[in-house]
Amino acid sequence: METSDVIIIGAGFAGLTAARELSKGGHTTILLEARDRIAGRTHLDERLGRNLELGGTWVHWTQPYVWAEMGRYGIKAVPGPEFTKAYWTAGGHQHEGDAVSLLELLDAPNRRLLADSRRYFPMPWSPLDNPDLADIDGLTLSEAIDRLELPEDQRQLLRSFWTLNFNGRLDQAAYTQALRWCAVASGDWQLMFEACASFKIDGGTRRLAEAILADSAAQLRLNQHVASIEQDEAGVVVTTEGGKQYTARQLILALPLSVLNDLEIRPALSPGKRQAAAKGQAGRGAKLWVKVQGRQERFVALGPEAGALNFVQAEYIDRDSTTLVCFGPDAGAVDVDDIAAAQRHLDSIVPGLKVLDVTGHDWVADEHTRSTWPMHYTGYLTQYLAELQRPEGRIRLAGSDFANGWGGFIDGAIESGLDAAREVSGALALECQDTAAVSG
Repeated sequence: METSDVIIIGAGFAGLTAARELSKGGHTTILLEARDRIAGRTHLDERLGRNLELGGTWVHWTQPYVWAEMGRYGIKAVPGPEFTKAYWTAGGHQHEGDAVSLLELLDAPNRRLLADSRRYFPMPWSPLDNPDLADIDGLTLSEAIDRLELPEDQRQLLRSFWTLNFNGRLDQAAYTQALRWCAVASGDWQLMFEACASFKIDGGTRRLAEAILADSAAQLRLNQHVASIEQDEAGVVVTTEGGKQYTARQLILALPLSVLNDLEIRPALSPGKRQAAAKGQAGRGAKLWVKVQGRQERFVALGPEAGALNFVQAEYIDRDSTTLVCFGPDAGAVDVDDIAAAQRHLDSIVPGLKVLDVTGHDWVADEHTRSTWPMHYTGYLTQYLAELQRPEGRIRLAGSDFANGWGGFIDGAIESGLDAAREVSGALALECQDTAAVSG
């Protein structure tokens, strides 16, 4: 049995950040990870002859936590591709033009849709401050778009755009999540869109994750699939599926919301936490990398919202091939190993491409995630967020699912990890004071 001050379960960006902060603060810290790697729902891997981001990717200077971490370790941002051509589907027909034209078509509808972002989130990093939020937290994004009464072509295009952002179905998506994203980008939807898909980490997400880990004195234990957690007045005991036990005074659960109920926790987490975990998140779609024949023009494409793939962009252009990154709203509709299926999906969005190879990772089927990036269902903010952020005895949750600011991004994970580490450090200090007072 290993003993430490703190156990952190999950070595994504939240867990890594919390482990660094606590260990550098002098607290013995053990970081347990079920996988054979760190970095959680980000995963840089060599596929199709390139290092490809199979999960989270994008960063931006409007995201203060990840930008500060990159600055801390001297890691720069690199711009993504600039597009010259665009395809989109509306009214049952395929259209093509330049990329600027597509953004112009999305501009006025998005301005209307997101006009109230700063009204409902005047302090974006304090998302629950405004009581008026309760008036709209039950509204789906689908309903909010339909209320705009747009011409059908604009309506379809806007719905496809937000299906991409949510990586899921709009009839389950919270309108408040769209407003949150815009609010943290100063209420400017184009700045929000730039933050979502314009700059990457030089060297990839793995480089930043490894830099945080290297700056930590925490003890990392990979391939440790936790089966149960038990807490009492004396501390916390963690037992793995292999029967190994770890004990500590405090514990941080840095896991995706959708897997929390897979753990046996005694006493059980609150009904609110368990209900939120049972619902999970709306991000349940697919990310697929596709290599096609020939040197293609730098293009971006929006397809029908219900398509297996509804978004495609030319990411890497080589002499004889082009590598595309694609997204769809339903992971079950996309096989990340099926070349023939990828060809059919692409044919419905972008004509004339020949698929050579495909790859990806099914995050929804992955037992350690069961979701892609965290995107909220209706009611999440007002019904669950405060409860999920509330410590439960010696246990605290951390991760992008529980962030106040850029929830759904690496930035939100780092923010949440910092918050959890600060709270745990305070709890440990208070324990020491209480022990000293009793001893005295």
